[in-house]
This record gives sequence, structure tokens and C-alpha cells, in this order.
Amino acid sequence: MLSKLLDFLFPPSCPICKGPVSDHGTLCAECWNKFNWIGDPKCCVCGYPFAANLDLGAHPLCPVCAAGQNELDWMRSACVYDEWSRNIMLPFKHASTLKYQKIMTRAMIASLREMETCQKIPDLIIPVPLSYRRLWKRGYNQASLLARPLSQHFNIPMDVNSVHRKYRPDMGHKNAKQRAENIRGVFKVVRPEAVKGKTILLVDDVMTTGATFAELRRVLKRAGAAAVYGVAFCRVVRAI
Repeated sequence: MLSKLLDFLFPPSCPICKGPVSDHGTLCAECWNKFNWIGDPKCCVCGYPFAANLDLGAHPLCPVCAAGQNELDWMRSACVYDEWSRNIMLPFKHASTLKYQKIMTRAMIASLREMETCQKIPDLIIPVPLSYRRLWKRGYNQASLLARPLSQHFNIPMDVNSVHRKYRPDMGHKNAKQRAENIRGVFKVVRPEAVKGKTILLVDDVMTTGATFAELRRVLKRAGAAAVYGVAFCRVVRAI
């Protein structure tokens, strides 16, 4: 009854255009269609999207994964990083605009639907850590806010204590090589017994060059993790 009363007093509306919707935190059809959602065909390992008119068989690989240079053992993203997705990702990440969380997590859950049939279900979910300095300044870790609903949906424990991150200057406007150099050595597995032999799903808001995911995979594998997956709300897509 309380829920119905609240819906009557504050009718559900699209967080972007404020148009009417059936449920709080969901997008209207018009706004939904403006996102570049990633579907098939895509790389079966990293989820890199291919042109829709290509027939690449049942298990297509992008050139990076075909060469064995993939950042993670398996990766999915909900949509392409572009002007439209950026307009909700950046306010959510930097400006405490948490009304977009439900949109983002629902899309990320949908992007992981293949995980339940094609991959080993992860043992742990680890949101990409923030340094204590950046966490104090921002007040929250956006990756943790995205990871919690995924943890609840898939019934996978979330671990925010096993990996710590040192502070480094922001990686904005750096190229792939600079990002890889900047991120090297910032993560430390402080509880290796918690990750040893485990399949781990990393969660972040955006994948830019993959340097952060690759460095986390490196330190987790060194600590004994069996496999490291990843999911992000959006990813930068460049020609490869």
C-alpha cells in the first residue's frame, strides 16, 4: 500500500526525459533506443561489437583476443561509450547522480545473460577499488554501487576488502600506453587466501583502454585466482 501511495504521489518517470514509465528507475522507449546497446555479433571473449551485417560464425573473435592479448578471460559491456551513455555515466560517477544506478545495473545484468550458460559462474564479485584518497573526496565508489545489485541478482558474494588501490593522478586524456604505465603496481591483493582458486567477476562503470582490468587480472592471477572476468556499463569502441 505504501508503494502504491508513493507511486500516486510521485509517479514513475524516465530519469532522462522525465516522461512517464511503468517503474521507477527505468527508461522510456524513446530514450532506450538512443543508446548503442551491444548485441550480437560480438567477440565471444571480450564482447567487442562487430557490424550487425557480418556473419562471423558461432564463436567470433576480435583480432586482439585471437592474438591472445585480451585483458580478461571473459568480458561484457552493456553499451558503447558515446555521447548518450556518457551523459548518464559521468554524472553518476562524479556528481552523485545516483538516479541512474538502476538503469545501468539492469543493462549490465542483461549483458551477463550468457555467463550463466557459457561460462563458469564466478565465485566472487569485486568492484574495481578506489584509493582511500579518491574515495574520501568522492564519498562513494561508483563500481561498488553497480556491483551490489549484480551480487544480489546472481547470488554471488561481493568482496570489497581483498584488493586495495594506491592513489595515482587521474588517467583522463592519457593514451593506452600511458594508462598502462600509470596503473602498473597500483593494486595489491591483501587477502590472497580469499581469491586463490576463485573465478572473479570485476565490475566497473566504463572500460576505456582495458588497462585497469588488465592490471587487476595480473595481480589476481599472481595471487592464485583461477579466472578473471569483467563487466562494465559502457566501453570505448575503437577500430581494431
